[in-house]
Amino acid sequence: MTTLRSRVLSGEGERLLAEARALLGDLRDALAGVPATEHDAAAMAASIRQLDDFFLLVVVGEFNAGKSAFVNALLGARVLEEGVTPTTAQIQLVRHGEQPGRHADPSGIQVVTAPVDLLRDLHIVDTPGTNAIHRAHERLTVDFVPRADLVLFITSADRPFTETERAFMDAIRDWGKKIVLVVNKVDIFEEERELAEVAAFVRHAGTQLLGVTPEVFPVSARLALRAKEGADTAWAASRFEPLERYIRETLDETSRFRLKLANPIGVGDALSRRYEALAEQRLALLAADVTVLADVERQLAVYRDDLAEGFELRMTGIEKVLLEMEARGHQYFEDTLRVGRVFDLLNRSRVQQEFEQRVVADAPAEVDRRVSELIDWLVEQDFRQWQALSSKLAARQQEHGDRIVGGAGIGSFHADRTRLLESVGRESRRVVETYDRRRESSAIADGARTAVAATAAIGASAVGLGTAVSLAATTAAADVTGIMAASVLAAVGLLIIPAKRRRARTEMRDKVTDLRARLASALRREFESSQERSAQRLGDAIAPYSRFVRAEHGRWEDIRTRLAGWRERAGRLLAAVGRFEPAS
Repeated sequence: MTTLRSRVLSGEGERLLAEARALLGDLRDALAGVPATEHDAAAMAASIRQLDDFFLLVVVGEFNAGKSAFVNALLGARVLEEGVTPTTAQIQLVRHGEQPGRHADPSGIQVVTAPVDLLRDLHIVDTPGTNAIHRAHERLTVDFVPRADLVLFITSADRPFTETERAFMDAIRDWGKKIVLVVNKVDIFEEERELAEVAAFVRHAGTQLLGVTPEVFPVSARLALRAKEGADTAWAASRFEPLERYIRETLDETSRFRLKLANPIGVGDALSRRYEALAEQRLALLAADVTVLADVERQLAVYRDDLAEGFELRMTGIEKVLLEMEARGHQYFEDTLRVGRVFDLLNRSRVQQEFEQRVVADAPAEVDRRVSELIDWLVEQDFRQWQALSSKLAARQQEHGDRIVGGAGIGSFHADRTRLLESVGRESRRVVETYDRRRESSAIADGARTAVAATAAIGASAVGLGTAVSLAATTAAADVTGIMAASVLAAVGLLIIPAKRRRARTEMRDKVTDLRARLASALRREFESSQERSAQRLGDAIAPYSRFVRAEHGRWEDIRTRLAGWRERAGRLLAAVGRFEPAS
């Protein structure tokens, strides 16, 4: 019996196998949503197929470490050619066949068949050296490692654990495979002490690289094969017996079942950790984006509050001009509307001229000036807000423009994020570069003037807000002129003049109050409208980037949670597999 599918399993074994399939299928679906790279997706698919494959023993190591000789010694026959140069080395898959043979499969792998009983229970992969000239060989070697159930790492006693071997070991470590270290060619040592030193060195280096103390077997594949071919005296010197015993124990039915389930789950664990780390990195990147967006929102809120406060302060200055004019009007009426000036009151034009000089004075011009300053301030604040946004996004682009998390080929995250960030930055720069302050100021001023003119019914052709002030103020004096014409002044003046003075003061107060209210309302409306337009433009510019950041943040949070949950389930399943014993 060679595969799990063909093996008769107990109910518990069937349950564990079904759970492993479901678990790996869930991870495959999760990685498809990332999406994973083509290479990782292929490794995931291969790990699922591995449940139905032969037990796979993969032999790796440097060229000239004696890998092919080791395989021949393990099989007890010269199945593989030894001493091949790196330029001609290929991956060789050794499996059982009634007749010796060799052929290339569609992927270019050399399939070697041999009538050896051991191959009924497993396939052996002999890989090119980790230091082979053809780097494509290394890629194929790495492709085979995720499918391995057991990895035999062969190093040569005369050059143990070279730099290329260390790098290769580091690359395959994260696949979670069971790795056994074999020190070949120990027959070169004349003293036991030398062999012990090399074995200790390899064990220490392996422990540092793998994080666990590995099994280390010093052997001479050359002597082992000679012994199996009939040279009995070579068997003890080959030290092959402990390794063969270990492999036999590893390949018993229970151990094979455990490894067959544990290995694909180990591949899944490696992939889940890789993409959970990617999720962590992208969430960290997105967290900075979320912070930028939150900063923009906070700045806008502070900006609106500061604007409202600054607006009210400047409106107070405008109202002060009107209140001062009102106070001058009251004083004017006190000085003018009295019996001592009764004959002056008969001269309408003189009274109005004096009113305009003393009361109205420079109030219209001052109102125009202060309103213009208010509008210029509003426009300047709006412009600065866009400049601040442009600078913040430019800094964000510069900080992370070259930061690629997880490498290329994993979804369109970086392309989408960069495009949207550039879009917002481009729009903010366009607004800043094309910001026409005169046009913006004119729009606000026209709106305010039209509102005041319409409310006061003075016509929209008024040349400025000061005109409204002048018209509103002078009408307060219109009814207090000519009040004594054709009357007997000495007889009625004492009664008429105080009444006229009270009415004039009341009308002056009412008209100035009304003007203040109309002017404040019009300016406030224009102020709010201007801010709404600015906020709308800014919101429209940043909305696609904001939606992307929030959606991606939620997506990667879900991926991270899903992968972490998958590893918890995998840990429970591995524990159950470790306790599994077949029914007797």
